[in-house]
Amino acid sequence: MENKSEFVLGKRTIYPEKYSPELLFRIARIVNRKIYGIDAGLFLGYDIWNAYEFSFLTLRGLPVVGILKIKYSCTSEYIVESKSLKLYLNSFNMSTYGKTPKEGIIEVETKIQTDLQELLETVVEINYFSEEEVIASKEQFVTHEWNAYKKIENIIDPEKIVIDQYTEKVELLIPSSNNASQLQMYTDLLRSKCKVTMQPDWGSVFIYMKGEILPDEESFLKYIVSLRDEQHFHEEICELIYHRLQSIFNPEKLMVTCLYTRRGGIDICPVRTNDPSIELPQFGNMNKVNTKRYRQ
Repeated sequence: MENKSEFVLGKRTIYPEKYSPELLFRIARIVNRKIYGIDAGLFLGYDIWNAYEFSFLTLRGLPVVGILKIKYSCTSEYIVESKSLKLYLNSFNMSTYGKTPKEGIIEVETKIQTDLQELLETVVEINYFSEEEVIASKEQFVTHEWNAYKKIENIIDPEKIVIDQYTEKVELLIPSSNNASQLQMYTDLLRSKCKVTMQPDWGSVFIYMKGEILPDEESFLKYIVSLRDEQHFHEEICELIYHRLQSIFNPEKLMVTCLYTRRGGIDICPVRTNDPSIELPQFGNMNKVNTKRYRQ
């Protein structure tokens, strides 16, 4: 599971025609955390995986389609490698489960949960949403999950700033001159690279901070842009941003959430916080389908 020879990311692969749990591959979180001196004990959180192209067949040959939502804690020792998960989920496409879609969904959820928990050695939550459930879930949202967050590009005038740093530069983060003790802001300008294939990863980053010293909005935007040429997995980028903000500003409360654009039908959305009360309750709710950003 951790042998580099089994690492499928960046290699030409043949898509499986039958259920293949042996395709799953895990990566230890500790490797990147050691490089940057990230103390995992300073935050809680989880990783949300949304698979939009998951499908299987009933025993009568009827295709079943929907959205598969996966969640596991950032305290787990491992993450699942994204391409291996994609290939694994594709191995269900021509496999048959249950006489009815309902029976098949129960079987599939159980099988995936069992496989991922064995791989990651942690509790994994799974929920499969049909089209009807997706529509019903979205109708229950009273307001958009992210309405309280202000877009940085609307707070400052991006046309008046000069940006010339595209590899991480922590010195870009400077304190704000205003007296605010709390901020909720986001930007859609997050971009980094896969550390194996070098393909670009696009996303949005949301932060909630409460404390005596907060970052200047323009400096935070410049810092996020400085990640543009960095090579990390999605989860690592989220933890790096959290680590820098926590180390420099020592906030009373801090949350960093990264919503990445889907690739191969899957998006990965990590959440890190030192106070679960400031998390967005709908986002981590396994009975709800997340309200997607326009780029997802």
